[in-house]
Amino acid sequence: MNRFFKDLHKYKNYTIYASKSDLKSEVAGSYLNWLWWILDPICFMLIYTLIFGVIFKAAELYFPIFIFIGLTMWNFFNRLMLSSIKIVKNNKAIVSKVYLPKHILLIEKMGVEAFKMGISFLIVIIMMIFYRVPVTWNVLCLVPILITFFVISFGFSTLLLHFGVFVQDLRNVVQIGLRLVFYMTGIFYNLETRIPAPYSDYLEKLNPVAFLMTSMRKALLYQETVDWLWLGIWFVVGILICMLGIHTIYKNENSYVKVI
Repeated sequence: MNRFFKDLHKYKNYTIYASKSDLKSEVAGSYLNWLWWILDPICFMLIYTLIFGVIFKAAELYFPIFIFIGLTMWNFFNRLMLSSIKIVKNNKAIVSKVYLPKHILLIEKMGVEAFKMGISFLIVIIMMIFYRVPVTWNVLCLVPILITFFVISFGFSTLLLHFGVFVQDLRNVVQIGLRLVFYMTGIFYNLETRIPAPYSDYLEKLNPVAFLMTSMRKALLYQETVDWLWLGIWFVVGILICMLGIHTIYKNENSYVKVI
């Protein structure tokens, strides 16, 4: 882990520059430019609100914000998982010419997605003001929830980065798995009210994305405190996955160039 933190410090300028370049390239040539980062989640929120809030009459309080928080966190996780699989191959021009710790590519991608997530959470704040959502000290739970969320996401992405180099069809398999997780995470419905106990509790606690998403909604919308025990458990699990992924990358990164 000492080597990991040394590399973070050594390549921090590259990471920042590359993240900015990726953000600029995403909107280059687009008429609306960065407005798409606002319009995209809002449009999906409106679609799901119409389908589940109006047609299926979802009863959750502040349902549009409920949906928006879910989509914001899911989009970060989903995009990072899928991009991590091909991230070494997509950066072949760089990694084949100069040495670059491969996890730096992940951190760069996380920076891009975190910036978009930040914009979405600013919209969440505006929506909370518009809907007059009561605010308590529980909103501060947002910080440890996001830290745990980033740790878990980075840990899984390191493993996908490694296996994505060697397994050609991994992206297709992961896409199917993520679609299953999407419907089991409660992005557009409340797990506790839609799924009978004790299955809802299993789905929420054993699925880190579902747990962190539910915790975020409870803290921001419903003035409830986070389940610190399970938050701590998933943080520790995330750290262990990160350590395993980083060790695996360092051990095998010399062979990545040969494969790609």
